[in-house]
Amino acid sequence: MKINQNHFNLIENYLFSEVADKVKKYSEKNPDKKVIKLGIGDVTLPLCKVVVEEMKKAADEMSHKNTFKGYGPEEGYLFLREKVQDYYNKKNVTLSTDEIFINDGAKCDIGNILELFSQDNYVLIPDPVYPAYVDCNVMDGRKIKYINATKANDFLPLPARENQADIIYLCSPNNPTGAVYNHKQLQAWVDFALANEAIILFDAAYEAFIGDKNLPSSIFEVENARKCAVEFCSLSKTAGFTGIRCGYTIIPQDLIYESKNLNKMWKRRLAAKFNGVSYIVQRGAGAVFSEDGQKQIQENIQYYKNNAQIISRALDKLNIYYTGGINSPYIWMKCPDGMTSWDFFDYLLQRANVVGTPGSGFGKNGEGFFRLTAFGDRENMIEAAERIAKL
Repeated sequence: MKINQNHFNLIENYLFSEVADKVKKYSEKNPDKKVIKLGIGDVTLPLCKVVVEEMKKAADEMSHKNTFKGYGPEEGYLFLREKVQDYYNKKNVTLSTDEIFINDGAKCDIGNILELFSQDNYVLIPDPVYPAYVDCNVMDGRKIKYINATKANDFLPLPARENQADIIYLCSPNNPTGAVYNHKQLQAWVDFALANEAIILFDAAYEAFIGDKNLPSSIFEVENARKCAVEFCSLSKTAGFTGIRCGYTIIPQDLIYESKNLNKMWKRRLAAKFNGVSYIVQRGAGAVFSEDGQKQIQENIQYYKNNAQIISRALDKLNIYYTGGINSPYIWMKCPDGMTSWDFFDYLLQRANVVGTPGSGFGKNGEGFFRLTAFGDRENMIEAAERIAKL
């Protein structure tokens, strides 16, 4: 038996684990200090009422023989796929229910989708980027190319001849930078993918934070994207499902590579390797897309967006460059005084007792930048902004 040697090409310490370890050690040495965490992007508001009520009803159904549910369909119950279908219809995007696959969170499918592709493919990944994109491909042994996202291009890189690849990762609104592609920019990527017979893996986990109606919240709002893109979305940040686990993946029937239909390949893969998301969770997810559900989750999202504005206004007064914070829960700020990302992390933790995420953990272009998140209590956000301004 031989182990997968590619595993040892991973960076030894996972970014968020390293952050948590540093904070734990500091808190143990300084138990009297109140540390405000604006690092890992977990939500803090509870599930909205309509979701909880629907999950309670579903749990009660499981106690009666005539409404009990056993194994469900791997691709998700039809009632939920129809609700997602209606949600996309409101974006003027037409999907069939067999193009919608319910999952237990976007992160899992972003990694698992790679099983459909040969390890000989070249992968194009923006830098800086959410670490999971890189790690999944490193473990599979694929060759990775990076495209530079920098202050010069507003952290929204566009395709160029030297960026030719087979698999292209895009994330909008972006994690960690909070930057959002417009229609013209996404159209450039779609045209590029079609010209190079490539596929775009589009992470739309934060689409619900886009308030500007002129910005696309789905890549399928762009012409011909059905022929070259898969979209991943999560209810984790949209509806607070970080502890419940549910999302969805869109794989159009138009995706044909080497005469093979990726939609059919994915469905067969699910049958072999996925038991599906629990009925109770899917019922709760269905409530997210109801009229009351949409109203209630928008209230939560606006709460987080207002939190982001508190941080943004503080940075504006300090004349510190940043992206995000408007159509995204993330603020990507430049470290002051030329400090490195980890130096600023230590400085902020020790001097202001505020925790963020070092930008260098997202790639070499993240060096000198720092990510703050808006997923916190309002009082803590106000206090954190005051501490940063004072420092």
